[in-house]
Order: sequence, then structure tokens, then C-alpha cells
Amino acid sequence: MKTPLYENHVAEGARMVDFAGWYMPLHYGSQISEHHAVRKHAGRFDVSHMGVVDVTGRAAKNFLQRLLAGDVARLEDVGHAFYTLLLNDQGGIIDDLIVYRIDDGYRLVVNAATTQSDLKWVLAHCEDSDVLVCYREELCILAVQGPKAIDIVSAVTNLPGLAELKMFSAHIDGDLLVARTGYTGEDGVELICDAEYAKEIWSAIDTHDVQSAGLAARDSLRLEAGLNLYGHDMDSSVSPLVSNLAWTIHWEPTDRDFVGRDTLTKIRQTGVDAKLTGVVLEDKGVMREGCSVLTEWGEGVITSGSFSPTLGYSIGLARVPQPAKGACEVVIRNRNVAGRIVRPPFVRHGERVHK
Repeated sequence: MKTPLYENHVAEGARMVDFAGWYMPLHYGSQISEHHAVRKHAGRFDVSHMGVVDVTGRAAKNFLQRLLAGDVARLEDVGHAFYTLLLNDQGGIIDDLIVYRIDDGYRLVVNAATTQSDLKWVLAHCEDSDVLVCYREELCILAVQGPKAIDIVSAVTNLPGLAELKMFSAHIDGDLLVARTGYTGEDGVELICDAEYAKEIWSAIDTHDVQSAGLAARDSLRLEAGLNLYGHDMDSSVSPLVSNLAWTIHWEPTDRDFVGRDTLTKIRQTGVDAKLTGVVLEDKGVMREGCSVLTEWGEGVITSGSFSPTLGYSIGLARVPQPAKGACEVVIRNRNVAGRIVRPPFVRHGERVHK
């Protein structure tokens, strides 16, 4: 499948790859320059491969209170949003997503690789005729990220008040939703809109010296920000309690019986033996997914690893024994490389965070 901006990417010389059935730009010549552009100025991303699902109807609120780990009753006003999880009965993570309160219900933005399975799961649990589930495949999503992103998007859209828009909130005007969430550790906005408006905005941004950025830079930026990637740092076999995502679960009110709650409650009571945390290398080498992490408390594994363009050394997320801390070793190509366990994120607003 191709997004409406496919021809724009080809014209810019993007290296196109298959990602979850979509032709997407991996990079436009240099992942590193795209990464630095977002940290220092602004970058634009086409993320139209992600799924947009609207859940409306009189019973939409009660339905999503049962389906999501986060309580949508907390989204009191149109435009409010939060990051949450779709769980299975065993407390495993089916997907991570953002849910927005919209005029007539709620909007879910889900991962591209899980869109169809998410839809099947949602529809399988939807037994109330007062709930309408609509996959908005006609909508595009653009993300503009970086310290200058708000100024640039304000200039090309003429939308008032974007600078005053709070984090995890959105301006909504019909099918146009402009949100301030982000996935890079930088300020910025995401625009959910129709195809023609997406093309218009993409072209208008050209006049502001904004670097187009692909999947590769998106991945290195999110890793520096310490953010999980579905299918790597979390999946349906692991719970949020061992994925550094316990904070996404709304346990109150106690009578909200969301899917997976019983299992997670038992795990919470007995405690977990593993955690997802950060690792930095203190010697040369680059960590990759699957590398073993050796600690005083036992062995762990790198779930996401790469070279950090901002920091100049390798960083990673790892699932390790719960008490593990301090010095560790990472096995890279049969060589033990000195590392250190740190608390993510690694970079925030272009600056090193971990100590």
C-alpha cells in the first residue's frame, strides 16, 4: 500500500521499504542528518501508515472503559488525550496507542503492523449496538517534530493557539485534528487530516527548510527518548509491569473491570522478577536487539539497541532482572563489552538525561 504522499517521497529521493505492508521512506539519503535536523530545527514525517479508528455512539465510553488499560472517563473535554494500552486477558500487550476525545466519541491511533488485528479484537468485544467502530483509512497523519516545529506549523496552517496547546491535547476542527503528543523527545505536532490537506501542508512546509525524515530517524529518535516500540520492547507475551509501562494503567476506580485487570492485579501482588530499563555502552560497539546483558543478578536481553547520533555512543532498552543496576556487560559478536544500566530517557530536548 502507498500513502497519499508516496510520490512526494520518491521525488525527494527517499529509499522506500516495505513496512507492515506499506511503502514507506526509510531515509532520504542520511538517517543521521535527518535525526540531527529534528533535534536542532525540525523534521517532517509521513506516518499515514498508522491506523485511525473512531469509536462513537452512546455506549462508546463504557465500551472503551472495559477495553483499554486507561480510563477514558478521565478525558473530560474534547481534545484531551492520553497514551494507553490494549491488553489481552492474560495482561499481555496487544498494542500501545493514543486515545483522543473527539466531538462524538473517541479516536484511537494504533500501530501500522497491528491495525487489522486491533480492529478484529475491538470488533470481537463490541456487542452493543450503541457502539460504532469506524476505521478511518482515508485519513493521513503527518508529524512535524523539533524545537521549531510549533512555529512552522502555526505559520503554514494559520491555526491559532498552537503554541498554547498543552501536551497530550489537540485542536479539532471537523476531520482535522492537530495534536501535541510526539514520539521523538522533542516538541512538535501531529496532523490527522484528509489526503489533499496533507499534500498541501507537506508542500507548504518546504518553504521553512524542514528536513523530511524516514523510519530510520524515527527509530533512533524514539530510542533516545526511551520510548517502547511494539513488537520489540513489548508484545502480547509480556505485561506492562515488566515493560516500564505500569504508569499507563489506571487502577482507579477499583470497580472498572478492564480486560487483563485480574491477571495484572495478581502479578502486581506477587511482584515481578524483571524490568525494562536503559543500557549505555562504555566501550566501542553497537548494541542490537537480542544481545545478552550480563549483570550481577543474572542475564537479560537487549530489546532495542542502536548508535545514538546525539550522544555519540550506543544506547539500548533491555529487559533485565528486577534488582539489576550499575555495571553490566553486553555480549556483542561473542565479545563482552562494558556497559551501565541507566534509567531512560537518554535524551530530552537535545540534551543528555541519564547520569
